[in-house]
Amino acid sequence: MPLIRPASLCPLQFPNPSPLHFSRPKPWFAVVKAAGSVSARPSRRAAPKSRDASEAAGSVSTRPRRRSAPKSRDDSEAAELVRVVLRKSGDGKEPLVVTLSKFVRVVRTEHCFLLFEELGKRDNWLQCLEVFRWMQKQRWYIADNGIYSKLISVMGKKGQTRMAMWLFSEMRNSGCRPDTSVYNALITAHLHSRDKSKALAKAIGYFEKMKGIERCRPNIVTYNILLRAFAQAGDVKQVEALFKDLDEGIISPDVYTYNGVMDAYGKNGMLKEMEAVLLRMKSNQCKPDSITFNLLIDAYGRRQAFDKMEQVFKSLLRSKEKPTLPTFNSMITNYGKARLKEKAEYVLKKMVDLGFKPSYITYECLMTTYGYCDCVSKAREIFDEMISTQKEIQISTLNAMLEAYCMNGLPYEADQLLDYSIKRNLVPNASTYKLLYKAYAKANMKELINNLLKHMDEQGIVPNKRFFLEALETFGSTEVRTKSSSTRDTTRTPQIKA
Repeated sequence: MPLIRPASLCPLQFPNPSPLHFSRPKPWFAVVKAAGSVSARPSRRAAPKSRDASEAAGSVSTRPRRRSAPKSRDDSEAAELVRVVLRKSGDGKEPLVVTLSKFVRVVRTEHCFLLFEELGKRDNWLQCLEVFRWMQKQRWYIADNGIYSKLISVMGKKGQTRMAMWLFSEMRNSGCRPDTSVYNALITAHLHSRDKSKALAKAIGYFEKMKGIERCRPNIVTYNILLRAFAQAGDVKQVEALFKDLDEGIISPDVYTYNGVMDAYGKNGMLKEMEAVLLRMKSNQCKPDSITFNLLIDAYGRRQAFDKMEQVFKSLLRSKEKPTLPTFNSMITNYGKARLKEKAEYVLKKMVDLGFKPSYITYECLMTTYGYCDCVSKAREIFDEMISTQKEIQISTLNAMLEAYCMNGLPYEADQLLDYSIKRNLVPNASTYKLLYKAYAKANMKELINNLLKHMDEQGIVPNKRFFLEALETFGSTEVRTKSSSTRDTTRTPQIKA
């Protein structure tokens, strides 16, 4: 089955009298690039006469103010120097700090700041610390909150919470006084840790501490970080408390604030509360962005309120915002969970007609949809087509196909696919083994479980305590169902006494 063949994917019309007929948007539809990416609207260059107005707007806007031409030229030169340093030290012939010492006459704080960003993207957080130690030895080094804030942020994203805490204490020992930006970075670092309940408690603790320090008072960024974190955790009460606290203060909420609150309500199925926040957002002249539309579409889709979901999608097409890949992926997934296969296929067709190229996530959503709709053969066609046409296959794609087999009660087919994938050097990860272990345990397939454990041992994956606890829960529920069914059988069968 070809991956992009809209005519073959949706030959059927919708059975209901009000099908999902999306109206074509008028002006911007023609500028969508064909099957590649959506062409972004070119940003307007500010005219010289509007400079004062743009500077006045910058005082309330959350976006950074544009730099002048000479500064941008300096930035490009600094970025080029950083690329040269990384290229010379990238082959492993010499340590990064040795390369930096060769450029000691020209390297300054801004270059190190860019180095932190690049090394953070490459997961080289240890080299960030080496560069930081090298900086501290230079004559031009002055302890700065911005440097510490950036390093704390990098450490947090890489899960190095203890290192982030050490940098925070190091900053205070160096004479720097923490400000709001440093605390925001520290809160974000804690929220990247695995223990989410502990991280949220720490974040609230820092938030309350910030309120008592004049130079560290929470700003709109602080509130947005916390609102997003508690929304993802599903803690609606804390989201409401933060939103009320913000409302009682002097800080005005922005589009990110409203999105965080609506996301919390949407994930918990509280559609009326979500709609009330949307109305308040519009009444405060805060225009929805693409994230707003996406979370509304996802929230209505989760509750299978498809009429409202389709209405929001039509509004998105008529607005200045543009749909994104997550927009279509969410609609396909939610239609699939409702077993509305034809509508899910129509969304894919609409997506291609609008000039979007489906990503591997889109095809994973479609495979899951076919799994829900008892069309495992179609899901396998997509998987085989991806294997033959794409150079690299994501593990999540393999997991989607395995899950389609497992939800349709086909453990042996899943086991065969696992062996096939390993032979093709598509190495499974812990999540792959976890979903298969649960499925095999539920089906009481001891032979397949032993084969699975053998693969895990060969790959060097050691299951943790949580892995086995979840599997044991599945075994327990299976045993309870087996015992209850046998009990019902024995009560129905007359007992013959000797």
